[in-house]
Amino acid sequence: MASHQTISTLKVVILAFMASTSHGVSYYKPKITMNVIDSCWRGKANWASNRQALANCAVGFGKYATGGKLGAIYVVTDPSDNPENPKIGTLRYGVIQSKPLWIVFARDMVIRLKNELMINSYKTIDGRGAKVDIAYGPCITIAHVNHVIVHGIRIHDCKPGKNGIVRDSPTHAGRRRGSDGDAIDIFDSNHVWIDHCYLAHSTDGLIDVIHGSTGITISNNYFTQHDKVMLFGHQDYFAEDKIMKVTVVFNRFGPGLIQRMPRVRSGYAHVANNMYQGWGMYAIGGSGDPTILSEGNYFMAPKDGYLKQVTKREVKDGWKNWKWRSSRDRFMNGAYFIPSGYGSCNPNYEKQQAFKVADGLMVPLLTADAGPLLCSTRKAC
Repeated sequence: MASHQTISTLKVVILAFMASTSHGVSYYKPKITMNVIDSCWRGKANWASNRQALANCAVGFGKYATGGKLGAIYVVTDPSDNPENPKIGTLRYGVIQSKPLWIVFARDMVIRLKNELMINSYKTIDGRGAKVDIAYGPCITIAHVNHVIVHGIRIHDCKPGKNGIVRDSPTHAGRRRGSDGDAIDIFDSNHVWIDHCYLAHSTDGLIDVIHGSTGITISNNYFTQHDKVMLFGHQDYFAEDKIMKVTVVFNRFGPGLIQRMPRVRSGYAHVANNMYQGWGMYAIGGSGDPTILSEGNYFMAPKDGYLKQVTKREVKDGWKNWKWRSSRDRFMNGAYFIPSGYGSCNPNYEKQQAFKVADGLMVPLLTADAGPLLCSTRKAC
Protein backbone atom coordinates (compact mmCIF):
# COMPACT_ATOMS: atom_id res chain seq x y z
CA MET A 1 0.00 0.00 0.00
CA ALA A 2 1.25 3.47 -0.86
CA SER A 3 2.02 5.73 2.07
CA HIS A 4 -0.19 8.70 2.89
CA GLN A 5 2.70 11.01 2.10
CA THR A 6 2.95 9.55 -1.40
CA ILE A 7 -0.77 9.89 -2.04
CA SER A 8 -0.97 13.43 -0.69
CA THR A 9 1.63 14.61 -3.17
CA LEU A 10 -0.60 13.64 -6.07
CA LYS A 11 -2.14 16.80 -7.51
CA VAL A 12 -4.81 17.24 -10.10
CA VAL A 13 -2.79 15.39 -12.71
CA ILE A 14 -1.29 12.00 -13.35
CA LEU A 15 1.60 11.37 -15.68
CA ALA A 16 0.34 9.79 -18.88
CA PHE A 17 2.90 8.42 -21.30
CA MET A 18 2.46 9.96 -24.74
CA ALA A 19 3.52 8.75 -28.18
CA SER A 20 6.95 9.71 -29.48
CA THR A 21 7.42 12.94 -31.44
CA SER A 22 8.75 13.20 -35.01
CA HIS A 23 12.25 13.44 -33.52
CA GLY A 24 11.80 10.13 -31.75
CA VAL A 25 11.70 11.72 -28.30
CA SER A 26 9.20 10.25 -25.85
CA TYR A 27 7.76 12.47 -23.15
CA TYR A 28 5.21 12.67 -20.37
CA LYS A 29 2.29 15.06 -20.50
CA PRO A 30 -0.01 15.92 -17.61
CA LYS A 31 -3.51 14.54 -17.96
CA ILE A 32 -6.44 15.46 -15.77
CA THR A 33 -7.90 12.53 -13.85
CA MET A 34 -11.67 12.94 -13.83
CA ASN A 35 -14.41 10.99 -12.15
CA VAL A 36 -17.28 9.61 -14.22
CA ILE A 37 -19.52 12.68 -13.72
CA ASP A 38 -16.87 15.18 -14.79
CA SER A 39 -15.61 13.12 -17.71
CA CYS A 40 -19.15 13.23 -19.12
CA TRP A 41 -18.90 16.96 -19.93
CA ARG A 42 -15.70 18.72 -18.86
CA GLY A 43 -13.57 17.66 -21.81
CA LYS A 44 -15.85 19.37 -24.32
CA ALA A 45 -14.82 22.85 -25.46
CA ASN A 46 -18.41 23.67 -26.45
CA TRP A 47 -19.86 23.11 -22.97
CA ALA A 48 -21.07 26.74 -22.78
CA SER A 49 -23.13 26.44 -25.96
CA ASN A 50 -24.67 23.17 -24.82
CA ARG A 51 -25.13 23.74 -21.11
CA GLN A 52 -28.15 21.47 -20.77
CA ALA A 53 -25.98 18.45 -21.63
CA LEU A 54 -24.84 18.57 -18.00
CA ALA A 55 -28.21 17.08 -17.02
CA ASN A 56 -27.16 13.80 -18.66
CA CYS A 57 -24.15 13.37 -16.40
CA ALA A 58 -25.49 12.57 -12.93
CA VAL A 59 -25.06 9.11 -11.42
CA GLY A 60 -26.67 7.38 -8.47
CA PHE A 61 -30.14 7.96 -7.13
CA GLY A 62 -30.33 11.52 -8.51
CA LYS A 63 -29.59 10.36 -12.07
CA TYR A 64 -33.04 11.29 -13.38
CA ALA A 65 -32.97 14.91 -12.21
CA THR A 66 -33.52 16.84 -15.45
CA GLY A 67 -33.61 20.33 -13.96
CA GLY A 68 -34.26 22.85 -16.73
CA LYS A 69 -32.91 20.62 -19.49
CA LEU A 70 -36.03 21.02 -21.64
CA GLY A 71 -36.40 24.75 -21.04
CA ALA A 72 -34.92 28.03 -22.20
CA ILE A 73 -31.78 29.72 -20.88
CA TYR A 74 -32.55 32.43 -18.30
CA VAL A 75 -29.74 34.87 -17.49
CA VAL A 76 -29.40 36.44 -14.04
CA THR A 77 -28.24 40.03 -14.49
CA ASP A 78 -29.35 41.57 -11.17
CA PRO A 79 -28.12 40.33 -7.74
CA SER A 80 -30.87 42.15 -5.82
CA ASP A 81 -33.73 40.30 -4.15
CA ASN A 82 -37.41 40.90 -3.43
CA PRO A 83 -38.98 37.81 -1.82
CA GLU A 84 -42.59 38.79 -2.50
CA ASN A 85 -42.37 40.46 -5.92
CA PRO A 86 -39.06 39.55 -7.58
CA LYS A 87 -37.84 41.56 -10.55
CA ILE A 88 -37.09 40.13 -13.98
CA GLY A 89 -33.36 39.46 -14.19
CA THR A 90 -32.99 38.35 -10.57
CA LEU A 91 -32.30 34.80 -9.46
CA ARG A 92 -35.56 34.57 -7.53
CA TYR A 93 -37.63 35.57 -10.57
CA GLY A 94 -36.08 32.70 -12.53
CA VAL A 95 -36.42 29.94 -9.94
CA ILE A 96 -40.12 30.55 -9.23
CA GLN A 97 -41.29 30.25 -12.84
CA SER A 98 -43.64 27.39 -13.70
CA LYS A 99 -41.88 26.40 -16.92
CA PRO A 100 -38.51 24.62 -17.06
CA LEU A 101 -35.52 27.02 -17.07
CA TRP A 102 -31.75 26.64 -17.19
CA ILE A 103 -30.51 29.57 -15.09
CA VAL A 104 -27.05 31.09 -15.70
CA PHE A 105 -25.27 34.27 -14.60
CA ALA A 106 -24.14 37.24 -16.70
CA ARG A 107 -21.17 37.99 -14.44
CA ASP A 108 -19.65 37.38 -11.01
CA MET A 109 -22.04 38.34 -8.23
CA VAL A 110 -22.82 37.96 -4.54
CA ILE A 111 -26.53 37.41 -3.90
CA ARG A 112 -27.71 38.36 -0.42
CA LEU A 113 -31.21 36.93 -0.16
CA LYS A 114 -33.71 38.72 2.06
CA ASN A 115 -35.60 35.49 2.73
CA GLU A 116 -35.27 31.83 1.77
CA LEU A 117 -35.10 31.08 -1.96
CA MET A 118 -38.05 28.82 -2.87
CA ILE A 119 -37.16 26.86 -6.01
CA ASN A 120 -39.90 25.58 -8.31
CA SER A 121 -39.77 22.28 -10.23
CA TYR A 122 -37.66 21.77 -13.37
CA LYS A 123 -34.99 24.34 -12.61
CA THR A 124 -31.21 24.30 -12.96
CA ILE A 125 -29.02 26.90 -11.27
CA ASP A 126 -25.77 26.74 -13.24
CA GLY A 127 -22.87 28.86 -11.99
CA ARG A 128 -20.32 27.81 -14.62
CA GLY A 129 -18.46 30.74 -16.17
CA ALA A 130 -19.00 33.09 -13.22
CA LYS A 131 -18.18 33.23 -9.53
CA VAL A 132 -21.57 33.23 -7.81
CA ASP A 133 -22.07 33.42 -4.05
CA ILE A 134 -25.39 32.96 -2.27
CA ALA A 135 -24.39 34.15 1.17
CA TYR A 136 -24.92 36.33 4.26
CA GLY A 137 -28.69 35.78 4.41
CA PRO A 138 -31.23 32.93 4.13
CA CYS A 139 -30.29 30.42 1.44
CA ILE A 140 -31.91 27.66 -0.64
CA THR A 141 -35.14 25.75 0.04
CA ILE A 142 -36.22 22.92 -2.29
CA ALA A 143 -39.67 22.00 -0.97
CA HIS A 144 -42.54 19.98 -2.50
CA VAL A 145 -40.93 20.03 -5.97
CA ASN A 146 -39.14 17.73 -8.42
CA HIS A 147 -36.24 17.85 -10.86
CA VAL A 148 -33.86 20.47 -9.47
CA ILE A 149 -30.13 20.79 -10.25
CA VAL A 150 -27.80 23.17 -8.41
CA HIS A 151 -24.29 23.34 -9.87
CA GLY A 152 -21.20 25.46 -9.35
CA ILE A 153 -22.48 27.85 -6.66
CA ARG A 154 -20.75 29.03 -3.47
CA ILE A 155 -23.33 28.78 -0.67
CA HIS A 156 -22.08 29.95 2.71
CA ASP A 157 -22.73 32.05 5.80
CA CYS A 158 -26.43 31.22 5.58
CA LYS A 159 -28.77 32.75 8.16
CA PRO A 160 -32.28 31.81 9.36
CA GLY A 161 -35.17 33.06 7.27
CA LYS A 162 -37.74 35.51 8.53
CA ASN A 163 -41.46 35.32 9.11
CA GLY A 164 -42.81 36.90 5.95
CA ILE A 165 -44.31 36.54 2.49
CA VAL A 166 -42.22 34.58 0.00
CA ARG A 167 -43.23 33.88 -3.59
CA ASP A 168 -42.73 30.32 -4.84
CA SER A 169 -44.51 30.54 -8.22
CA PRO A 170 -45.83 33.26 -10.55
CA THR A 171 -49.31 32.77 -9.08
CA HIS A 172 -48.61 32.08 -5.40
CA ALA A 173 -46.91 33.93 -2.56
CA GLY A 174 -47.41 32.55 0.92
CA ARG A 175 -46.31 33.33 4.44
CA ARG A 176 -43.20 31.48 5.58
CA ARG A 177 -42.60 31.17 9.29
CA GLY A 178 -38.83 31.29 8.91
CA SER A 179 -36.14 28.83 7.82
CA ASP A 180 -33.49 27.26 10.04
CA GLY A 181 -30.42 28.64 8.32
CA ASP A 182 -29.50 25.63 6.19
CA ALA A 183 -27.42 26.17 3.07
CA ILE A 184 -29.72 23.77 1.15
CA ASP A 185 -32.90 22.30 2.61
CA ILE A 186 -34.47 19.48 0.54
CA PHE A 187 -37.98 18.90 1.90
CA ASP A 188 -40.53 16.47 0.40
CA SER A 189 -38.80 16.65 -3.00
CA ASN A 190 -37.62 14.11 -5.58
CA HIS A 191 -34.96 13.98 -8.30
CA VAL A 192 -32.48 16.53 -6.96
CA TRP A 193 -28.79 16.80 -7.89
CA ILE A 194 -26.33 19.07 -6.03
CA ASP A 195 -22.96 19.16 -7.83
CA HIS A 196 -19.67 21.10 -7.64
CA CYS A 197 -20.82 23.56 -4.97
CA TYR A 198 -18.87 25.08 -2.08
CA LEU A 199 -20.70 24.91 1.25
CA ALA A 200 -19.55 26.34 4.58
CA HIS A 201 -20.31 28.48 7.65
CA SER A 202 -24.09 28.23 8.04
CA THR A 203 -26.35 28.59 11.07
CA ASP A 204 -27.84 25.08 10.84
CA GLY A 205 -26.89 22.32 8.38
CA LEU A 206 -25.21 22.53 5.01
CA ILE A 207 -27.53 20.04 3.29
CA ASP A 208 -30.67 18.52 4.83
CA VAL A 209 -32.69 15.81 3.05
CA ILE A 210 -35.95 15.32 4.95
CA HIS A 211 -39.71 14.64 4.91
CA GLY A 212 -39.88 11.88 2.32
CA SER A 213 -37.34 13.28 -0.14
CA THR A 214 -35.70 10.68 -2.38
CA GLY A 215 -33.82 10.28 -5.65
CA ILE A 216 -30.95 12.55 -4.51
CA THR A 217 -27.32 12.76 -5.61
CA ILE A 218 -24.81 14.99 -3.78
CA SER A 219 -21.56 15.02 -5.74
CA ASN A 220 -18.28 16.87 -6.31
CA ASN A 221 -18.96 19.39 -3.55
CA TYR A 222 -16.40 20.93 -1.20
CA PHE A 223 -17.55 21.14 2.43
CA THR A 224 -15.54 23.03 5.05
CA GLN A 225 -15.69 24.96 8.34
CA HIS A 226 -18.98 23.71 9.73
CA ASP A 227 -20.42 21.61 12.56
CA LYS A 228 -23.48 19.62 11.38
CA VAL A 229 -22.75 18.99 7.71
CA MET A 230 -25.56 16.79 6.31
CA LEU A 231 -28.70 15.34 7.87
CA PHE A 232 -30.78 12.71 6.05
CA GLY A 233 -34.14 12.16 7.75
CA HIS A 234 -36.50 14.37 9.72
CA GLN A 235 -36.72 12.35 12.95
CA ASP A 236 -35.88 8.81 14.05
CA TYR A 237 -38.42 6.35 12.62
CA PHE A 238 -40.25 9.10 10.71
CA ALA A 239 -42.24 6.83 8.38
CA GLU A 240 -42.08 9.05 5.30
CA ASP A 241 -38.27 8.99 5.28
CA LYS A 242 -38.05 5.21 4.94
CA ILE A 243 -38.28 5.63 1.15
CA MET A 244 -35.27 7.98 1.12
CA LYS A 245 -32.38 7.04 -1.17
CA VAL A 246 -29.34 9.31 -1.38
CA THR A 247 -26.01 8.96 -3.21
CA VAL A 248 -23.05 10.89 -1.74
CA VAL A 249 -20.16 10.64 -4.19
CA PHE A 250 -16.86 12.36 -5.15
CA ASN A 251 -17.19 15.02 -2.45
CA ARG A 252 -14.31 16.47 -0.44
CA PHE A 253 -14.96 16.95 3.27
CA GLY A 254 -12.30 19.51 4.07
CA PRO A 255 -10.90 21.12 7.22
CA GLY A 256 -12.99 22.35 10.13
CA LEU A 257 -15.88 19.85 9.89
CA ILE A 258 -17.22 18.26 13.06
CA GLN A 259 -19.91 15.66 12.29
CA ARG A 260 -22.72 14.40 10.00
CA MET A 261 -20.90 13.55 6.77
CA PRO A 262 -23.68 12.38 6.65
CA ARG A 263 -25.92 11.49 9.61
CA VAL A 264 -28.69 9.18 8.35
CA ARG A 265 -31.86 8.77 10.39
CA SER A 266 -33.64 6.27 8.13
CA GLY A 267 -33.72 5.18 4.53
CA TYR A 268 -30.62 4.32 2.50
CA ALA A 269 -27.34 6.16 1.81
CA HIS A 270 -24.61 5.09 -0.60
CA VAL A 271 -21.48 7.00 0.43
CA ALA A 272 -18.83 6.38 -2.22
CA ASN A 273 -15.42 7.75 -3.30
CA ASN A 274 -15.44 10.72 -0.93
CA MET A 275 -12.35 12.33 0.63
CA TYR A 276 -12.47 12.90 4.40
CA GLN A 277 -9.73 15.18 5.70
CA GLY A 278 -10.66 14.72 9.36
CA TRP A 279 -13.57 15.31 11.72
CA GLY A 280 -14.23 16.75 15.16
CA MET A 281 -16.61 14.02 16.38
CA TYR A 282 -17.25 11.43 13.66
CA ALA A 283 -17.64 11.17 9.88
CA ILE A 284 -20.63 8.87 9.20
CA GLY A 285 -23.39 8.50 11.77
CA GLY A 286 -27.01 7.62 12.16
CA SER A 287 -30.03 6.60 14.20
CA GLY A 288 -33.41 5.06 13.50
CA ASP A 289 -32.08 1.92 11.73
CA PRO A 290 -30.77 3.35 8.44
CA THR A 291 -28.87 1.34 5.83
CA ILE A 292 -25.44 2.75 4.90
CA LEU A 293 -22.90 1.46 2.38
CA SER A 294 -19.53 3.18 2.70
CA GLU A 295 -17.62 2.25 -0.44
CA GLY A 296 -14.23 3.32 -1.73
CA ASN A 297 -13.84 6.34 0.57
CA TYR A 298 -10.59 7.81 1.88
CA PHE A 299 -10.68 8.50 5.62
CA MET A 300 -7.89 10.54 7.20
CA ALA A 301 -8.45 10.39 10.95
CA PRO A 302 -7.64 13.43 13.11
CA LYS A 303 -4.59 13.39 15.37
CA ASP A 304 -6.67 13.07 18.54
CA GLY A 305 -6.50 9.44 19.63
CA TYR A 306 -10.13 9.47 20.81
CA LEU A 307 -11.47 10.45 17.38
CA LYS A 308 -10.25 7.61 15.17
CA GLN A 309 -13.63 5.93 14.70
CA VAL A 310 -15.35 6.90 11.44
CA THR A 311 -18.81 5.80 12.62
CA LYS A 312 -21.21 6.80 15.37
CA ARG A 313 -24.59 5.31 16.23
CA GLU A 314 -26.85 7.80 18.01
CA VAL A 315 -28.28 5.09 20.28
CA LYS A 316 -26.94 3.07 23.22
CA ASP A 317 -28.02 -0.39 22.05
CA GLY A 318 -30.09 -2.20 19.44
CA TRP A 319 -27.87 -1.13 16.54
CA LYS A 320 -26.08 -4.39 15.82
CA ASN A 321 -28.71 -5.40 13.26
CA TRP A 322 -28.46 -2.11 11.35
CA LYS A 323 -26.89 -2.66 7.93
CA TRP A 324 -23.72 -0.54 7.89
CA ARG A 325 -20.95 -1.83 5.66
CA SER A 326 -17.51 -0.75 4.48
CA SER A 327 -16.07 -1.92 1.17
CA ARG A 328 -12.70 -0.88 -0.35
CA ASP A 329 -12.46 2.10 1.98
CA ARG A 330 -8.97 3.31 2.86
CA PHE A 331 -8.26 4.18 6.48
CA MET A 332 -5.37 6.51 7.29
CA ASN A 333 -3.81 7.67 10.56
CA GLY A 334 -5.64 5.01 12.59
CA ALA A 335 -9.16 5.56 11.22
CA TYR A 336 -11.53 2.61 11.55
CA PHE A 337 -15.15 1.74 10.66
CA ILE A 338 -17.40 -0.45 12.82
CA PRO A 339 -19.73 -2.47 10.54
CA SER A 340 -22.99 -4.08 11.60
CA GLY A 341 -25.95 -6.09 10.33
CA TYR A 342 -26.41 -9.01 7.97
CA GLY A 343 -27.46 -9.52 4.37
CA SER A 344 -26.96 -7.45 1.22
CA CYS A 345 -26.27 -3.73 1.50
CA ASN A 346 -26.01 -3.01 -2.22
CA PRO A 347 -27.72 0.10 -3.65
CA ASN A 348 -29.45 -1.93 -6.39
CA TYR A 349 -29.22 0.90 -8.88
CA GLU A 350 -31.04 0.75 -12.16
CA LYS A 351 -28.70 0.39 -15.15
CA GLN A 352 -28.78 4.12 -15.94
CA GLN A 353 -27.95 5.06 -12.33
CA ALA A 354 -25.06 2.66 -11.83
CA PHE A 355 -21.39 3.69 -11.82
CA LYS A 356 -18.11 1.97 -11.07
CA VAL A 357 -16.77 2.76 -7.61
CA ALA A 358 -12.99 3.08 -7.52
CA ASP A 359 -10.71 1.85 -4.76
CA GLY A 360 -10.30 4.41 -2.00
CA LEU A 361 -6.68 5.01 -2.99
CA MET A 362 -7.93 6.85 -6.11
CA VAL A 363 -10.07 9.29 -4.15
CA PRO A 364 -7.50 12.11 -3.72
CA LEU A 365 -7.38 12.35 -7.52
CA LEU A 366 -11.10 11.81 -8.16
CA THR A 367 -12.04 14.60 -5.75
CA ALA A 368 -9.19 17.01 -6.56
CA ASP A 369 -11.57 19.41 -8.36
CA ALA A 370 -14.41 19.28 -5.83
CA GLY A 371 -16.24 22.59 -5.46
CA PRO A 372 -17.01 25.22 -8.14
CA LEU A 373 -14.83 24.98 -11.23
CA LEU A 374 -13.08 27.85 -12.98
CA CYS A 375 -14.67 27.50 -16.41
CA SER A 376 -14.09 29.72 -19.45
CA THR A 377 -16.21 29.68 -22.59
CA ARG A 378 -14.68 28.10 -25.69
CA LYS A 379 -12.36 26.01 -23.52
CA ALA A 380 -12.74 22.63 -21.91
CA CYS A 381 -13.57 23.17 -18.26
